[in-house]
Amino acid sequence: MPDPVAGPGEVVVAVERCGVCGTDAEFFSGEMTYLHTGEAAYPLRIGHEWAGVVSAVGSDVDSAWLGKRVTGDTMLGCGHCERCLGGRQHLCADRHEIGIRHGWPGALATALPVPVRALHELPVDAELGALVEPGANAVRAVAAAGPCSRLLVIGPGTIGLLCALFAAAAGVEVHLLGVTPASLEFARSLGFPAWDSPPGLRFDAVIDASNGAGAPVRAVELVEAGGRVVFIGIAGEPSLVDTRSLILKDATATGVLSGSGGLAGAIEQYASGAVDPRPLVAATVGLAEVADVLAGRRHPEWGPAPKIHVDPRR
Repeated sequence: MPDPVAGPGEVVVAVERCGVCGTDAEFFSGEMTYLHTGEAAYPLRIGHEWAGVVSAVGSDVDSAWLGKRVTGDTMLGCGHCERCLGGRQHLCADRHEIGIRHGWPGALATALPVPVRALHELPVDAELGALVEPGANAVRAVAAAGPCSRLLVIGPGTIGLLCALFAAAAGVEVHLLGVTPASLEFARSLGFPAWDSPPGLRFDAVIDASNGAGAPVRAVELVEAGGRVVFIGIAGEPSLVDTRSLILKDATATGVLSGSGGLAGAIEQYASGAVDPRPLVAATVGLAEVADVLAGRRHPEWGPAPKIHVDPRR
């Protein structure tokens, strides 16, 4: 592919790290919903969890950005609709999503064009920088769970574990509920109680970070009356919730789309050391190995950590 050129209001980032996400794997397999709704089409460069150094700026962009390590928002709103003007660009009907929606190229490449308005300067290294986007999703999910003393996270994958880390940093007692023995054992290695069946405790809030179609119902069942349920995981088929259960529990249900609004918080907590997500990275590979990673093929020596990073300079 030709090197991208920074247009008006844009920069080009030399990518140092990019995380491989479940969304990327769904694009690889063809299961991603946007492929079937017309919001995405092949060919598409994927990758939306990234960090890198600004290598070029558009003619109207401050040259002080050159050489800065950055990450950025995945959601690129139109900038002039009511939602964008109200600070909700991640809900813009006409938004692009980097590496995901309406053809904006992603970061599984050596260079990435990004609007300067989406950038966040990084005071941390590239490995942590590439964990900011998923961390920002977790920041928003934990905030939506509200103040609580005991939290259950369903799904001990990357987002679920990040939710656990951010909640624990705030002093919350966190438990994880999952399916596979390896993922549960890894969660325990981070210091969290992890269960393959509900432990019979009262949970002030439940975050569903899984892709299981039955998990939302389980989340509503397990939350304490008057508590909060947060849905951030997306199943491959419809997830049904009986609203009568929510009503009779006087529970609050919230959906979280994207890390927009949580990026600065994730960066701050990584930089301060309050949250250390590095143990979640199993390996860092080159672009030549991406297809194997997307197909779910892993080297045994990588261990059970859920996240694979890509260094496109390898």
